[in-house]
Amino acid sequence: MRMFKAFILGLVISLIGLTPTSAVEVPVSFEIRGAGYGHGVGLSQIGARAKALAGESATAILTYYYKDVAIEPLDDTKILRVNIGNLLTSARMASSTPNAEIQIFEGEIGDAQDRTPLVTIPVKSSLNFTILGSTIVPSVTTGKKISSLARSRVFTVRWSGTRYLAGVDAVISLTHSSKTARYRYGQMQVRAIKSPTLGYRIAITNSVRLADEYLWGISEVPSSWPTAALEAQAIASRTYALNKAGIYRTACDCDLYGEISDQKFLGFAKEVEKRWGILWKAAVINTAGLAITQLGKPISAYFGSSTGGITERAVDAWGGEKSFTQNVQDLASLDPVINPNFYTWNRFITQASVAMAFALPDVVSLEVLGKSVSGTVAMIRATASDGKQVTLRGETFRSRTRIPSAYFDLVSVQNAIEPTPSATP
Repeated sequence: MRMFKAFILGLVISLIGLTPTSAVEVPVSFEIRGAGYGHGVGLSQIGARAKALAGESATAILTYYYKDVAIEPLDDTKILRVNIGNLLTSARMASSTPNAEIQIFEGEIGDAQDRTPLVTIPVKSSLNFTILGSTIVPSVTTGKKISSLARSRVFTVRWSGTRYLAGVDAVISLTHSSKTARYRYGQMQVRAIKSPTLGYRIAITNSVRLADEYLWGISEVPSSWPTAALEAQAIASRTYALNKAGIYRTACDCDLYGEISDQKFLGFAKEVEKRWGILWKAAVINTAGLAITQLGKPISAYFGSSTGGITERAVDAWGGEKSFTQNVQDLASLDPVINPNFYTWNRFITQASVAMAFALPDVVSLEVLGKSVSGTVAMIRATASDGKQVTLRGETFRSRTRIPSAYFDLVSVQNAIEPTPSATP
């Protein structure tokens, strides 16, 4: 009987093409060691801080990190539509400003002043939105009383003290996804948009003037940083927004996202930040209208927290050539004093995260196929237990696995090809 069972086992193994020793071990996680935070393209914010501390001006900082550019005034009075809530199922708006008013209108009404609001919401009441099919249902809550309004695809919300509605200077709070943010300027659009995977969801945008209302709310660097670093960031942020302005995105009903996929737009909280907010606002005012240009047009002024010691070119990160992005030394990013959190870092990435990044059922090995001049991983290849291989750009791998940067090495793993940069900056 035992000999018969052994025969059957051997037959099964031979039929499926395996041997008892051919099983491949699937790692639980992969260890990665690196430096820097972000894509590394363009302005290094840590580098800008170091240069400002050394006495360099905002212009000197910018022309170091962006090549063959001019710093010149452009018209920044444009109105931007900034996404401050995307793919939501519900949201809540309210104001605690004494004597404030909130008004809601059906449709997108632009700058029109001759429209009659559906209702005016007083202080201590809230305006709520929920998705229902392809439409949005607004309701007003006052105490325990809830009054629903007629549903529609688009609504506009205004509050007092703005250029759209006279009255006391009000601050409106927007709550969604367990987070609350405050907004002082502009007006909001609430629209039902269709997601390819989720169906209809709510997109909320804040229409604000680029020159001040938008830039005063940008929160990309601490307001306590040296003046020149703040001014360099203000010019870069203005330039980035000018480059995106007027390019409407249906996916977010916006020109820009209010998150770090574009720029972090914190709203009123940035402007009134205790002790320091006034310094950021001053940096915006002191650089009024200034932008980074090539041939008179604003560049896509990429920026990030820090690098692995040399900045990255756009073509190496994403495949598209941008002549103003070059490899330049950024040694401050490797300084543990000025960049304590990311001058070096170590991460363990789970098997599930790596497999999802490569769209494979599992990953048994990773190989770095080469590195760019800056030291970022140019291409990385994953091999699954079934032998299938997928290759990604290092920056794509970084984004999908949410590691700090593409300036990394695989720990205890032999790279398939040692990087051989052709030049150094």
